[in-house]
Amino acid sequence: MTTDTDASMESPQAGPAERPLVYKQFFATRLTHWVWAACLFFLLLSGLQIFNAHPALYIGDQSGFAFDNAVLRIGAERTEDARNIGYIQLFGAKFETTGWFGFYRGDNGMMQQRAFPPWATIPSYYDLASGRIVHFFFAWIFAITLLAWLVASIVNGHLRRDILPRWRDICALPRDIAAHARLRFHHSRDYNTLQKLTYAAVLLVLMPLMIATGLAMSPGFNAAAPWLADILGGRQTARTIHFAVMLLLVGFFVVHIVMVLAAGPINELRSIVTGWYRADPESREGN
Repeated sequence: MTTDTDASMESPQAGPAERPLVYKQFFATRLTHWVWAACLFFLLLSGLQIFNAHPALYIGDQSGFAFDNAVLRIGAERTEDARNIGYIQLFGAKFETTGWFGFYRGDNGMMQQRAFPPWATIPSYYDLASGRIVHFFFAWIFAITLLAWLVASIVNGHLRRDILPRWRDICALPRDIAAHARLRFHHSRDYNTLQKLTYAAVLLVLMPLMIATGLAMSPGFNAAAPWLADILGGRQTARTIHFAVMLLLVGFFVVHIVMVLAAGPINELRSIVTGWYRADPESREGN
């Protein structure tokens, strides 16, 4: 069984004529990666179930029929030509989304009104209580895993070495962007500049912000620490930020999968499962 003794050690089975295997991912990094993947799946689908209960987002601390502070609304309406359509209204601009959001065709062939369709929610049928139970359960696992990752990454040096960008990384950013645009990847034990900046943003900004906004919406936590919701601009603003961060994390996931496929899925998957990564020959020295 592989242990986290030396992230730069090479596999004794790596031959001189082939690209060397280097130990790239600590066990704590690999474990938390897969826990987060499972948590985010259930958090996303159960979160959309909760959103369906009131498919609108607001700025401020109040919402309802007496207020006109919605920044996003997903719904259905009947048009002047007697058509039922689904729509997304974003900052006053309305877009028809019939068949996808707001108004869709159900399994029985009938058109139904619902912000997000059943295939995008847990459970698939409308059940706010079950959605909240699933969401809160995985939210706590998500938060505890993030704390465990932070402690482990400080201890094993992963945070300092692989996540926090240095000045030389910033200087290499234009070259790194150009290489990624041409889908030319340097296979090294070290993370490149775009990886460092992206992982730092996700792990140190977006994930903590997701947890903070979730706590700010909790009535129990809000009663004990109302200052958190105030800092975030009110409970409704916190809910809007929570939704926006969710979209950013989904976008990160899509780009992450595309980059894995482009860089070599077998090598990338081996790295995040076993810790071993096949690097370019020139990366042997200094790694």
